[in-house]
Amino acid sequence: MSEAGRSLDLSLHSLRETSLRKSGRKSGRKSGGPDRGAVALRWAVRLLACVVWVSSGIFGLYILAFYVRNAVDGTPGAWNRALPHLYDASRPAGNIGIGLHFVTGALLLVMGPLQLMGGVRRAWPGFHRWVGRVYVGASMLAGLGGLIFIAVQGTIGGPVMSLGFGLYGALMVVAAAQTIRHAMARRFETHRAWAIRLFALTIGSWLYRMDYGLWVALANEVGHAHDFRGPFDRIMVFFFYVPNLLLAEIIVRGGRLRGKAAQAFGVATLGAASALLLIGTYYFTLRHWGPPIAALI
Repeated sequence: MSEAGRSLDLSLHSLRETSLRKSGRKSGRKSGGPDRGAVALRWAVRLLACVVWVSSGIFGLYILAFYVRNAVDGTPGAWNRALPHLYDASRPAGNIGIGLHFVTGALLLVMGPLQLMGGVRRAWPGFHRWVGRVYVGASMLAGLGGLIFIAVQGTIGGPVMSLGFGLYGALMVVAAAQTIRHAMARRFETHRAWAIRLFALTIGSWLYRMDYGLWVALANEVGHAHDFRGPFDRIMVFFFYVPNLLLAEIIVRGGRLRGKAAQAFGVATLGAASALLLIGTYYFTLRHWGPPIAALI
């Protein structure tokens, strides 16, 4: 074959290779483009995280402005205006337990979202580790403080409420232990899953108030009794943390949700949760949380 022929063959071969590469890139963009369902799910998670952080942050300020301030001022009996039978002068161990629960709970509401931010973890890993240690320790103290209060003083709602709240405290302690255990073993995916579950539990005390606020606004206290032993109250002793754990599992397994129906369900569920939390935040800030915060400022 002449030099010209070989040159022509090489040119045609190069042209075919270039064409195939371009075709592959085009088809890759078409078939391997962004999954709209997955993108929508990610944004639904981010929206929920933002709503939770803002609302729980306001509640954390309320805890400091009302519970901590009254404790510092020597008037912890004022706690009973917010929730009956919280403070009992004859049972100091129970008061210490619930006080510990409140103080550590306020810290958890502020620190939790920071720990779940991927950008913070990547940019400042040392900060993430140290805040994580404080967060896990505070979670254990909050759970144990609540359990001490239940053991010493019981709950206003009786055995059902004590069971629901006791299970909640125990789960918080277990989730905190699992979070730190897997981090120390460098099983970071499992660590992240347990951290999300722990966060879902630590916002439970905030959601307990939110759920009651929504129920008062939407159903005019149907099923609620002043001794917290009505049908709605008995549901609430589990409802303030069980749905959180279900949402946490949606987030943990979000990357494995396949199919438009599953992704649409995840987006709808997370979106509805965000909307309800916004309504509850507005109601509680206006009626309950806002005045003590304003008085402190």
